Amino acid sequence: MTEQVEREFIPALREGVEIVKMIFFMKVRDRAETRYPDEDRGYFGMLAGAVVNDFFGTPNPEPRFRDFAEQNRERIDKMLADVPVHMEPLRIPLTDALRVQFLCDHQEGLEDGSGAILKRARELGILIEDRSVPLPRQFMNLVYQVGKAHGLVRDQG
Repeated sequence: MTEQVEREFIPALREGVEIVKMIFFMKVRDRAETRYPDEDRGYFGMLAGAVVNDFFGTPNPEPRFRDFAEQNRERIDKMLADVPVHMEPLRIPLTDALRVQFLCDHQEGLEDGSGAILKRARELGILIEDRSVPLPRQFMNLVYQVGKAHGLVRDQG
């Protein structure tokens, strides 16, 4: 990629990854409400945030979120193990978002743990290995479709 294309394209791709994260957050929060009905509403958002951050390798360093994640490690792992069974339709957007995140990180020289994140997603049964790495346009079309279906993206007109 040329430097100009990179500067313009990478932020758009990262925004697409963020939309997939929001959809994942909503689905995990809904699943947590079903799985842990005795918890309060605030707990579900905290757990969903911890699951999304853990999956994408973006833990929140703020002490209250870090402590929550440590105290709820078992539930976070259980929620991630649920994805292939209870959230199977999300596997495609999650697979593509992780791969696009990896490519963006690579382009920006931020390859810290991206390979390990892909490996873990594979081990969890979430990553679809035989799926081709999406081209940017394909990824953005997918993001648009799933984002629109979940009320996060609307037609421009």
